[in-house]
Amino acid sequence: DLLAACSGFVYALNMGAQLIRSGSMKNVLVVGAETYSRYINWSDRSTCILFGDGAGAFVLQTSDIPGGVLQSVLHSDGSGANLLSIPGGGSAHPTSELTVHAGMHFVQMNGGEVFRFATRVMAQATSEVAKASGWRTEDLSLVVPHQANYRIIDSAARSLKMPIEKFMINVDKYGNTSAASIPIAAVEAVQAGRLRPGDKVVFVGFGGGLTWGALSAQWTGTPLPAAGQHHVHPEWYKPLARIRSIFLRAQRVIRRIFSSRN
Repeated sequence: DLLAACSGFVYALNMGAQLIRSGSMKNVLVVGAETYSRYINWSDRSTCILFGDGAGAFVLQTSDIPGGVLQSVLHSDGSGANLLSIPGGGSAHPTSELTVHAGMHFVQMNGGEVFRFATRVMAQATSEVAKASGWRTEDLSLVVPHQANYRIIDSAARSLKMPIEKFMINVDKYGNTSAASIPIAAVEAVQAGRLRPGDKVVFVGFGGGLTWGALSAQWTGTPLPAAGQHHVHPEWYKPLARIRSIFLRAQRVIRRIFSSRN
């Protein structure tokens, strides 16, 4: 749990890759999941129409195949924390009757300032990570950006002198799902055939904190089934997880019995 808001998935991908490179892990599951509907003031039109709930995940694995995660750049600037935040509930403003009545547990955003910040750093971080990877922006097969706002993505594309067609965009379908937006967009890009093994891709995000970052990869993921054609049945997960939990608890009871006898 990295608490990097909308940049969280990029931060987490970098951490997962570093754990594998260090040799301490062989397989890492990186999950971005958000339920912003819990933190939205539905009478605040500057935020309630923007955010959505969602979840997505990547599996990172050791491999002898060249590619995968290559470079990352991560940044933060606490001086802009007030531009996009949930003020209540932390150490500065612990939860109380006063903070609840004051609406301090809802998302608060200065839209104009966030827009100006985002259009600058998205292009900057994309260019920075491409350069660190030895790529030019024209070498990129696809950019998968945080899905905050179409105009922000379009502005970044123009700043990078890249065609908008090289950006995966689905904000019109789900809204801003924060740390979930990049994995959701990446999965849809794979399903649509826009992201294939060997492609050079950049994932770039920005969010509250202020935080921002980008990560470059040469895609090595296996093709995914089209939407609605998954062979795994999600409804099986919960009962199977319960069976596994009962089995493991029984193991602990048996071990405890035998250890007490000894």
